[in-house]
Amino acid sequence: MFGYRFDGVKTKDLPAFFKVIPHIMKTRSDSQVFFKQDISITEMEKYIDKKQKEGIKISYMTIIFSAIVRVLAQRPQLNRFVINGRIYDRKGIYISLAIKKNMTDDGIETTVKLPFTGNENIFEVQDKLEKIINDNKQNSKQNDTDKVAIALGLIPNFLLSFAVSFLKFLDKYGLMPRFIIKASPFHTSAFLTNVGSLGLDYIYHHLYDFGTTSLFFAMGKKKKSYIYDDDEIKEERCISLGFVGDERICDGYYYSASFKLLSKYLKKPELLEINNDINLVLENSKKSK
Repeated sequence: MFGYRFDGVKTKDLPAFFKVIPHIMKTRSDSQVFFKQDISITEMEKYIDKKQKEGIKISYMTIIFSAIVRVLAQRPQLNRFVINGRIYDRKGIYISLAIKKNMTDDGIETTVKLPFTGNENIFEVQDKLEKIINDNKQNSKQNDTDKVAIALGLIPNFLLSFAVSFLKFLDKYGLMPRFIIKASPFHTSAFLTNVGSLGLDYIYHHLYDFGTTSLFFAMGKKKKSYIYDDDEIKEERCISLGFVGDERICDGYYYSASFKLLSKYLKKPELLEINNDINLVLENSKKSK
């Protein structure tokens, strides 16, 4: 059926503006909006110390990763994507991230994509995150993304551009083979990169025009920063999040409310220990359509 996709369903009852805007801004690189948020890590540090005393190791990245999964579940318009002039609600929640197998100039880098229901608590997210990172740290390990990249790399260079253009054509019309969408880190709800692990501050990472990624988060290194909170300006230890999003999937108010919810979870990580109310997820999903 025209407009059918394996990985999404067409969004219904869109305001007129959101029906028109994908034809004005036709690519994600046309539609990028940039935002930076300094996040105080005071409460995260307390939570990490508390869990450590209980024999549970939790990292800043685990907390941020879990909070993003939770917000995507509770704010379903963030989990939309635009392709071929149409807005789709994504089927499932996926987060992609790059993994460096070893921290050297010649270290191999791979990319993985983790699926979520949105109902997971922080410990379930951590188990899934640790497992996929440990599995892919081995130099001999080849995941599905690596296999597709290797197969494309075997194509002579003068044909490779045609092959990628053909895949984009198939994707545009919902004809991309399912195994490629499942393997592709570019067909995902969000990308998260931890450039802080490289000693860098946050960055604004571009969105990809290949695939369906609408959100990109980059977390920087820990530092002291001035933040505005409760009508006061305070100097605190922070992590900055650089965010790039596709402005065609929702309006500024929805983005703003979503970042406030993200901030709430990062200030109170213990809220992430409770499994998300799946009924609330379904209710919010219905409201978004």
